[in-house]
Amino acid sequence: MPNKLRKIIHIDMDAFYASVELKDRPELQDLPVVISSHHPRAVIAAASYPARRFGLRSAMSMGQAKKLCPQLVVIEPNFDKYRAVSQNVHQIFQQYTALIEPLSLDEAYLDVTENLKNIASATEVARQIRADIFATTGLTASAGVAPNKFLAKIASDWNKPNGQFVIKPTQVLDFIQTLPLSKIPGVGRVTQQKLQQLNLHTLGDVQGLAEQVLTQHFGKYGKQLYLYAQGIDERPVKAERERQQISKEITFDQDYTLQQCETAWQPLAAQVWHSLSRKQLTARGVTVKLKLKNFQVLQHSKSFKHALQTQRQLEQVLQQLLTELHIAPHLQFRLVGVGVYQLQTAQQQPQLCLW
Repeated sequence: MPNKLRKIIHIDMDAFYASVELKDRPELQDLPVVISSHHPRAVIAAASYPARRFGLRSAMSMGQAKKLCPQLVVIEPNFDKYRAVSQNVHQIFQQYTALIEPLSLDEAYLDVTENLKNIASATEVARQIRADIFATTGLTASAGVAPNKFLAKIASDWNKPNGQFVIKPTQVLDFIQTLPLSKIPGVGRVTQQKLQQLNLHTLGDVQGLAEQVLTQHFGKYGKQLYLYAQGIDERPVKAERERQQISKEITFDQDYTLQQCETAWQPLAAQVWHSLSRKQLTARGVTVKLKLKNFQVLQHSKSFKHALQTQRQLEQVLQQLLTELHIAPHLQFRLVGVGVYQLQTAQQQPQLCLW
């Protein structure tokens, strides 16, 4: 059975990057505004609600966005500004609970089962947090309140913008009965097509299936689906959420062969190494990513027993990964990227052996 004792809140700032910019430029409030660079191949980082009425959304290419809405207003992103506002929001969270799991600059899980203000109702905690955010930043946030993370995240999207939705423990099974599977975390386009082929459209449809049947069709994710269909998600709110990866990418103005991309690797490695150093982290894994002109992605990773010691070592691993990919000379790429993973706090590490 679901853990009925927990009270989880998912807070999601409304159109966060766009809202931060519009607060400084209120004359644009009713116009279709997107946050994006002016790079020819840029994608939207955030879209204001007037922009969304034209079908504009995050991750859409600017080329497509301008076709849908030629009159859109483009504002260059200022992530330092967004981080500063996000810190203000998190200071508000800390007044209510120490159990905060940030997912990004604009959303977080809070476990308020035992909150610092001794407020009996999680619904009231969410309302007060949203009011405090508005009073402090002038921005609105939406909230979902539920017995677990899975349902809280879905609920926060239910009454957007500037609303909240509560799923009480006694309402869980009724709520998920008609919940579309497209709303479930991890159900992408391919999984959704497979579910439809099995005539599964809601979590209620999944409830009648045995776990073995679901794992047969969907592997490990089948078990997750089975639990979701029972309203179960026992994942704790992790106050110390480890950063999974640091990565940097560059999108070219035109398509380049691997040889023409050669000058991009050193600057990307330098940016990644700078981020590692600034955050006082080390990495034991390296990933290289190349996106073809048809948007297909080539990716290769390698991890080591010991952490990287220098930027030069990172560059050597990158070259090793590229060699192992055996990329045909004629292939052309629109984007390349470098990432590091298996991160931990910096400390004296034995020298990495590449061979």
